Amino acid sequence: MQTSSETSSSPLTGSALGRSLLAYGEARRTAAAAARRALGVNELDARALLFVAENPGARPSHVRDHLGITSAGVTTLIDRLVQRGAVRRDLDDDDRRVNHITATVDLDAPPWSSLRAFDAEIESAIAAVDPAEARRAAQLLERIVAAVAG
Repeated sequence: MQTSSETSSSPLTGSALGRSLLAYGEARRTAAAAARRALGVNELDARALLFVAENPGARPSHVRDHLGITSAGVTTLIDRLVQRGAVRRDLDDDDRRVNHITATVDLDAPPWSSLRAFDAEIESAIAAVDPAEARRAAQLLERIVAAVAG
């Protein structure tokens, strides 16, 4: 069964650029879903793990705010990741009521590297493009996103 984030929909745009952006989004979602399935983690757990890896020592409230979930939800999520051995909880030296969450897996090494493999491949492909062309494309995308974000 596919989730709504894994299902494809027909493009609503007729422009080549719009179709390309939709294709990129679909390819990224598909790659992320395959990586999560292979690792046996759900989307929320994967997002939390990526956040903690990028923010070592994050407090559960930071994870909660980043994911937009409840305090009870983040506690359950962190419990799952601790049980998997993907993160650890450390008590704060100054306030024993406070936990800090740290990733214990190397997201740059297999199998965990699969969570970021698509983005790494995109960066490699971008590195092969003329830097001036890549800057122009980035500026164009920034203008488009700003226009639709209001």
